[in-house]
Amino acid sequence: MSAHRQQVRKKRQVLERVVDVVKVIGKRGLSYRHVENEAAYKWDDCTLDHGNFLELILVIGKYDVSLKEHLDECMKKSKELHASSGTKGRGSLITLLSKTTVNSVIDSIGHLIQETIASDIQKAGMFTVQLDTTQDVTSQDQCAVVLRYVTEAVHERLVAVVKCHAATGEYFVDLLSEVLDRLKLDKAMCIGNSTDGASNMQGQYRGFSALMASQSPTHVHVWCYAHVLNLVLADTTGSVLESGSLFSLLNDVAVFIKDSYQRVILWDNEAQDKSHRRLSPIGETRWGSKHEAVEKVFGHFGKPTNSLFLETVLTLAAIEQQANQKPTIRAKARGFKEGLLKYETVLTAQIFLRVFELTTPLSKYLQTKGMEILSAHRMVIATQDSLKKITRDFTTVKAAADTFVKWGNENLEEREGGADIEVETSLPQKRTKKKKNMAGEMAQDEALSDALRAYEVNVHHSILDTASEAIHRRFMTHGTLFADLACLDPRNFDNIKTTDLPHNALQDLSKCLVKFDSRATVENLQSELKNFAGQWDRLKASHMEEYNTRTVEDGSAGEEQETDIVNKSCASCRNCPLCCFQVLRQFNMLSDAYHILGLAYKYLLTLSLTQVACERTFSTLKFIKSRLRSTLSGDKLETFLLMATEKDVLMGLDSDMIIDRVAEKSELMRKLLL
Repeated sequence: MSAHRQQVRKKRQVLERVVDVVKVIGKRGLSYRHVENEAAYKWDDCTLDHGNFLELILVIGKYDVSLKEHLDECMKKSKELHASSGTKGRGSLITLLSKTTVNSVIDSIGHLIQETIASDIQKAGMFTVQLDTTQDVTSQDQCAVVLRYVTEAVHERLVAVVKCHAATGEYFVDLLSEVLDRLKLDKAMCIGNSTDGASNMQGQYRGFSALMASQSPTHVHVWCYAHVLNLVLADTTGSVLESGSLFSLLNDVAVFIKDSYQRVILWDNEAQDKSHRRLSPIGETRWGSKHEAVEKVFGHFGKPTNSLFLETVLTLAAIEQQANQKPTIRAKARGFKEGLLKYETVLTAQIFLRVFELTTPLSKYLQTKGMEILSAHRMVIATQDSLKKITRDFTTVKAAADTFVKWGNENLEEREGGADIEVETSLPQKRTKKKKNMAGEMAQDEALSDALRAYEVNVHHSILDTASEAIHRRFMTHGTLFADLACLDPRNFDNIKTTDLPHNALQDLSKCLVKFDSRATVENLQSELKNFAGQWDRLKASHMEEYNTRTVEDGSAGEEQETDIVNKSCASCRNCPLCCFQVLRQFNMLSDAYHILGLAYKYLLTLSLTQVACERTFSTLKFIKSRLRSTLSGDKLETFLLMATEKDVLMGLDSDMIIDRVAEKSELMRKLLL
């Protein structure tokens, strides 16, 4: 028995190294096998590629005594077996480093990650679903299922990646049911979902959201805010002909220069110290690509100093002047150059730079983790108000365009090859039936004024009106439930303290909470909220530092590092729903003084307003299932995605627990490891 225990201890030590290597490979999203050189008798040949897993094991074995002994023993036995029989198989040799053992470790890790997340969700008591699909490198449709829940903080966890065989709303309801059953989660705990605008998700009768709502009347569907904002920008950038011309021109120029190495060389010659920067093509699926494309060429609104406008124009002029180029290429370059030099192009670019300065921060915020719906909605309202303030402010846009034109012409005169190039200083004159006076000056001024006025009304006002109207039409669709949730915002506590709540306030919220706690009546909710609002100023002033950003002095650098307790959005505000929830937790009021109110805040923070977590998963998917790993099976793909996206859960898994799971795979492994 003593000898057996010693052997088990050695085997578990080896398998512990295996688990740690698999964790590193999974966290990095790397491949782990190289099928041709996995045989143990080849391990001592350092010229061969043994795959990431075995290579890491062999490197660790150089410095780890127990692992080195195991490797030497396996190589010796494998060489003897190979020399005697000449077969490539391992026979009865147990190395604990074969693909079978490694696959068992990977499967055990995947199951434990899912079980850990499911256990946290059970403790949370409620969750919402984020669902989206994408095609992988083999054109198979993969569906990512992300669950959002609240414990100490807000979490959005990937729990499954499933290959889709259909695209109907009914199919996705069944798919979600299978995933929840596998995780042993009650469907009644699901309070809502967030999806994109596809018809199979948004369909009024047979869409995924409608079918989920039919099973639970209080189920809340939120159309992903990030997707909605992208639709707002699509409406804005496609509202008039001039905007379409601008973005088409910017995309064509970026693609035109990038498509030839000779043009890239010309670009590097003209860009000089900015040669490391490249023009950005516009991708429909990249939400910030339009802003990036305009900003690179025209700089910031009214501040062209850091733009690539001069470099772009001079590169196109150099291509146009190359006699060895095809006439069609030279003609394209001239057309692009003339398009960029138009005053109309500069004006339109300044309009969108001004719009993007307001919408891009909102877009980036809507892609962050852990945000809650009230703060996001407040930012949407603030953006809409800012857009309304500038809808008729064309004078500032014209001043910014004139500044750009002046800067461009002055710098073109100083650059080599730019003396003959000039940016237009006004809109082209249009034909007019006005009679000219003796000097002809009055009619010309009137024509210029009419052209500018027509542009102001037909282009500037139309773009800004479209942006403001699209935000109002697409975002302001919340019902009475959102009005109830707004009562939980600390910014409204002053009104709650001084005035009585309406008798119908919090009714819809109460209907959503009563299935979790029968005490969640309208009267109890109003009473606890009224009392908490009166105590809020005193509660938030004490011990807030316990969950705020902590500063860690890093020697000479003194950098600030943020803990994972709360997200950045409330690290210093002390005036948001997450702050309220954390204060209730801090003073242990969730189970005592404000149990129902704590449940309401958990409900508010659990609601999903985007499914950007699915988009982040798809970005990881493209790295894991790549062209070189196109045959990765569905189970392995899911596990590797879980390891790569849920790194904190992965690294928190106990190695002994994983080894025990591996030991349960077979009777032989049980004898070796237990």
